[in-house]
Amino acid sequence: MKANEGPLVSVLTPVYNGAAYLRDCIESVLSQSYENFEYIIINNASTDRTLELANEYAKRDERIRICSNDTLLPIIANHNRAFREIDPRSKYCKVVSADDLIFPECLAQMVALAEANQRVGLVGSYQLCGQMNCNFEDQTVRNVGLDPFRSIFPGTEVCRKQLLGELSVFGNPTSTMYRSDLVRRTQEFYPNASTEADTSACFSALSDADYGFVHQILSYERVHNVRQTTIAQNLNTYLPSAISDCLTYGRNFMTEAELAERLHHLVVEYYEFLGSSALRPSNNAFWTYHKSALQALGIPLDRRRVVLEAAKKCMRTMKTPTRFFGVAMERARRILN
Repeated sequence: MKANEGPLVSVLTPVYNGAAYLRDCIESVLSQSYENFEYIIINNASTDRTLELANEYAKRDERIRICSNDTLLPIIANHNRAFREIDPRSKYCKVVSADDLIFPECLAQMVALAEANQRVGLVGSYQLCGQMNCNFEDQTVRNVGLDPFRSIFPGTEVCRKQLLGELSVFGNPTSTMYRSDLVRRTQEFYPNASTEADTSACFSALSDADYGFVHQILSYERVHNVRQTTIAQNLNTYLPSAISDCLTYGRNFMTEAELAERLHHLVVEYYEFLGSSALRPSNNAFWTYHKSALQALGIPLDRRRVVLEAAKKCMRTMKTPTRFFGVAMERARRILN
């Protein structure tokens, strides 16, 4: 397939105040060996130089189209707005987060795999993750775990392993390409407002499609303190989202016994996390978030269970646990009241 003769790909970058990294992101898209793409940048009412930088590149390359929101949208809503902007003729859709990069062969490799296998709905790849210009040993490769001798996997198989915690290949939009007809079949491709809505979208899309995987590093996730992923890690939004995905999609991919066991494991893990958190400095926003998250899942916060898990943590980690036990428990009770 010649670079400029393949199907149209819609590349999307939803961005809010991303001027610090946007230039590198745009340059990586424009450096693709695959040339038949449109590039839509959704400026989410930024107050820095984001729009200025985007317009600068749009003047140079007619494939770039800028859309700006008059008012700030929530992150997931802005992504869904971006999905609704894709060209009706596009066959594939690729998100590139504003602080990430894709390597020159990214689109070419992903499109080639998808074109060779018409049942493929999503294409993934390895992703390098770290701080720019740091030593290679300080960087990690994400999305590992699939059979390296296979490139096509039944969607149900991948989803089942992901839900069971045996695999982690979803949740990295810059490392994934979607088939556009799957994006278009709903007004909200990211189906909920959680920061892990991109993972939920994969479960929805793969209910009737296969999963393709290019065994190459095709993207780079930049690590920095203000990125959404860092915020999610600090709050640990992954646990309530994992429970929600099991409740929403689990019966499509797991047996009832597997689902019940997995939900039990995740709830236990959640309370262990909350118990440990009760012993560390945290603000009201942290506990407000988790109280609301549990309520949304239909799992009322059991304060006694949090205190019990905090006590277990004290007993396991303190050299002289009785010295700290009373203080720690009182602190946990104050937080949870």
